[in-house]
Parts: sequence; structure tokens; C-alpha cells
Amino acid sequence: MADSDPATLPHLTEGEERLVAEVHGLVQGVGFRYFVRGEARRLNLKGIVRNDPDGVVTVVAEGGREALDELLEALHEGPELAEVDEVDEVWEAPRGRFDGFSIEYY
Repeated sequence: MADSDPATLPHLTEGEERLVAEVHGLVQGVGFRYFVRGEARRLNLKGIVRNDPDGVVTVVAEGGREALDELLEALHEGPELAEVDEVDEVWEAPRGRFDGFSIEYY
């Protein structure tokens, strides 16, 4: 079976999607990852958020489209000290490999 077949993925529910977003601007050192984790958990999404070496914050989230759209709106705003210049988004089939939502550290 294909890797994205819901029958083979224990954490995947039908109707879920996957959002991969790269957030550009003043988004590191301002609590952005903690903000994203809080929003994602509030929305019952699963995935990760991380700081990348190039100054970008990457978010990978899976869940229902409505909740993902709400998270995407929050990414455009960010926490109080952040200055979001741009959010690049890619929509994919979910993979169902996350148990919750966490901050990924290097």
C-alpha cells in the first residue's frame, strides 16, 4: 500500500491535510516557536515547528483543513515581538507520523 494510505497510518484520520510553512522575517528569538506550538495544540493539530539556520521558522502541521487555515492565519501574525514578512505554504497529503505537536531542536 502507498505510504499515504489512511489504512496504513494509525494517527491519520480521513479528511486531514498537511501544511508545510516557512515563515520569514524577524521570527527567531521572539518566542515564535512557543507561539506556534500553543496555537497548534489549541487547534488539536499534530506536527513540529523549528528554527532553521537561515533565520526561517519551519512549521509542519497535520489535521483538518479548517484548523490548518486558522494556524496559517496565526503564522501571518505571530507573537507580539515578531515581524512576519512572508509565509510560504505548501499543501501535501498527510503522513500521519506525529503523535502531538512539538518544538524540534537541533
